[in-house]
Amino acid sequence: MSNLFDMSNKTVVITGGSGLLGTAMTNGLASLGATVVVADIAEPKHTEAAHHFIACDASSTESIRHMLKEVYERFGRIDVLINGATYGAGYGAQGTVDKMSDEDWFRGVDGALGTTFRCTREVIPYMERQGGGSIVNFASMYGIVSPDPSIYGDSGANNPANYGAGKAGVLQFTRYCAAHYASKGIRVNSVSPGPFPTPAGQEKNPAFVSELNRKTMLKRVGKAEEIVGAVALLASDASSYMTGANISVDGGWTAW
Repeated sequence: MSNLFDMSNKTVVITGGSGLLGTAMTNGLASLGATVVVADIAEPKHTEAAHHFIACDASSTESIRHMLKEVYERFGRIDVLINGATYGAGYGAQGTVDKMSDEDWFRGVDGALGTTFRCTREVIPYMERQGGGSIVNFASMYGIVSPDPSIYGDSGANNPANYGAGKAGVLQFTRYCAAHYASKGIRVNSVSPGPFPTPAGQEKNPAFVSELNRKTMLKRVGKAEEIVGAVALLASDASSYMTGANISVDGGWTAW
């Protein structure tokens, strides 16, 4: 049992790994012995553990291909892909359905879902070649339930429809890939984070954070390191009999 979460000799790629949750995952998985490659536009600034950085724009197929090729050439395998990259959700007034342009709609859906599709498509041949792997997709509580407009007020943070629609798509895409690539030894699961506001965001709008606290069963927002347990489970052999599953890490938000 002590080796259940051991990730020694595993190479993990984290797209969007320079962000708040990505940094926590990098530190957490590296501490379990994994070789962690952060694939992001900007290099992380606050990682405590040793990691490798390869610049990657998840909106670009060419950039993704270049990054994965480099990972494979340097480390000889890609055991885990964590699809954490998201962009272009269209927050604020322009994010409301009645004001959103076609361009903003498609950009937000692509940022929430297209990034996951492209990275998954490009990593599958590597995982097939080595006999399997684990893909962990990042969905969201707002792919499961609607944002409650009453808690946002004039915060400007109201979560837009294109983000939630894209993240709901991630959940279905996860199930689809799990079904179609299980025969190749590739497991595909997802996590759905709840409220994990940045420290700067919490300082800027404490009243809004109080509303977020109220919406969860645990009466508080998440700490970045609290995403690591679920991701480590799905990335490691501890979840060897899990595929097509989603784990909500949301303080109970979506359970009532």
